[in-house]
Amino acid sequence: MNRVNTSMVAALSLGVVLLLSASARAQPIKRDEIFAYLAKNGPSRGSVKAPVTLIEFSDFQCSFCRKFWQTTLPLLDKKYISTGKVKFIYRHFAVLGKPSEIAAQGAECAGEQAKFWEYHDKLFASAGSPLAFTDGKLKSYAKELGLKSQAFNQCLDSGKQLKKVEGETAIAFFLGARGTPAFFLNGQMLVGAQPFHVFETVIEKELEKVPSSGKTTP
Repeated sequence: MNRVNTSMVAALSLGVVLLLSASARAQPIKRDEIFAYLAKNGPSRGSVKAPVTLIEFSDFQCSFCRKFWQTTLPLLDKKYISTGKVKFIYRHFAVLGKPSEIAAQGAECAGEQAKFWEYHDKLFASAGSPLAFTDGKLKSYAKELGLKSQAFNQCLDSGKQLKKVEGETAIAFFLGARGTPAFFLNGQMLVGAQPFHVFETVIEKELEKVPSSGKTTP
């Protein structure tokens, strides 16, 4: 797990209030409201009716995040996401410097052309290379994936997605995440690139709570 600089916590956490449009409200923001917001505002995979929701807060530069993408996510996808039992949500926790922020923005710009997940995979696949997240590299990935280069480049150069990236990072801090990756499985926090069996155990317990959830069998 990559731990983040705790000096960032106070400043970024303030942004979550504005992001959720709650600054004018007297009552504090509830965690359920935050999770509902996260579920609706960004990319996800799996059925919207899935009884289990798994939210990942991740940084494309994080080696442990890349490990989760390489080893655990494919297993979760096969057993739970593609079978309608888990809805998987990716949200940004861009805390490892400017390259992390610009890469996250690139993914969101790709999402404008309905290719967030393809770009997400390309970023993690390329992350092991030096200078993988330079401006030129990010634009070349978009071209390789068949995105409209002019629209993507304009989106990236304008910084229009920066507030979204910063806002999601603030939310992660607000929820108590202090390292990447961080996960919330039906609201329960799991920290670090845990092996598949850890997620499997928690998911199966959650499925047991749901009538006729169709608990998986080995």
